[in-house]
Amino acid sequence: MCDVMVRCIPRSSLHFLAVAGLVGLCLTGLLPASLHAARGGTSPGGGKTEVLPIQKAAPAVVTIDGAGNEAELRRQLRSKNGVAELGAATPKMLFSQAPTGSFGFIVPRLLGMALVMQSPDLAVDRAAPVGNAYEIHKLADGSGMVVGFVGKDTLSQVTPSQRPKTVRIALHSNQSEKASHIVAVPLVKLAADRLPSRLDPKNPDGAVVFEMDLQSTSTRASTQGGP
Repeated sequence: MCDVMVRCIPRSSLHFLAVAGLVGLCLTGLLPASLHAARGGTSPGGGKTEVLPIQKAAPAVVTIDGAGNEAELRRQLRSKNGVAELGAATPKMLFSQAPTGSFGFIVPRLLGMALVMQSPDLAVDRAAPVGNAYEIHKLADGSGMVVGFVGKDTLSQVTPSQRPKTVRIALHSNQSEKASHIVAVPLVKLAADRLPSRLDPKNPDGAVVFEMDLQSTSTRASTQGGP
C-alpha cells in the first residue's frame, strides 16, 4: 500500500481528474470570477468585463456599386461600413484609441510612412487636413480600412472574397475618370515599399496615387492599429 494515495495515481489519471473538476465547476457556476472575465462574462455587479483578444480574419474589400460623385460615394461607403465621424472633442488621435464605428483622415505622406515602416498605429484627424488625405475607417470589430479610388481593372482584382495571390494596386486619394470606383481595403492586408506620389507634380494639394500590395487571403500582414 502506498503511504500517500496521490502517488499511486498515474499521471494521465491526474490530468483527467483536473479537467473533469474544471468542467464540473463550469457546470455548477463556481468558475472563479477572473476566468469568467477572461471569457467575456459579466462581473458580480452585472457590468461587462474585458474579453481576451482573439485572432480575427481581415475584413473583405468593400465597394459601392454604381456611379456617383465623390462626396456621395464616400457617404454611401461610410453607411455601408457603419462608421461616423470622430467627435468634435477629438480632432486628432491615434487609430488604436479611436472608438469603433468611426472614421478619420490621414495625410498621404504619413500613411505611406506607416505602411513602408510597418508602423503598428496611425495618427488620424477628425477632418481632412488636406484635400488629398486618405480616409480611414475603424469598423465595429476594430479592423482598419483605407478608402480610396481605383480603376475598373483593379476593382475586378480586389473584390473577390478569396485572392489566391498578392495583387499590386494603385489607390487614388480622390475620384477621377481613371479611378472612378470607391473601395475600402483592409489595412492589415496592405504592404508598401514607396510613398504616395502626386498625379500633378506641380500641384502639392492635388490628388495622389499610392501603389502598394494587397496581400492574398492566405497571408496576414502585421500593420494594424489595435481596436
